[in-house]
Amino acid sequence: MVNDKWLIKNLFIFLHSPFIIHRSPLKSMKAIWNNETIAESNDTIVIEGNHYFPADSINKQFFAPSETHTVCGCKGTASYYDVTVAGETNKDAAWFYPDAKAEAKEIENYVAFWKGVEVAA
Repeated sequence: MVNDKWLIKNLFIFLHSPFIIHRSPLKSMKAIWNNETIAESNDTIVIEGNHYFPADSINKQFFAPSETHTVCGCKGTASYYDVTVAGETNKDAAWFYPDAKAEAKEIENYVAFWKGVEVAA
């Protein structure tokens, strides 16, 4: 019985291993969509290859809250933004964790991108 609990406990740890968090090395990163810079910061946090931008670094005129929410077992529940530039909308192109789990508190309210948004130095 003890051995079964140990196996289950270690399987859980393996499946939910912590992710690596590191800060971008003081170079300015930009998020660009439809030829417009929608976010820019020299203080992004990188997790699993995604740059997370501080909330105050996004150009809010291009962002509208989405109804979409997803759940990450390690980070918590993500909320999404639609990004609109020059009359074109990229639905759910940005996400953030408004109430991140303890393991991900460092990225709480930081914004990450996908769906064709280019993130580059």
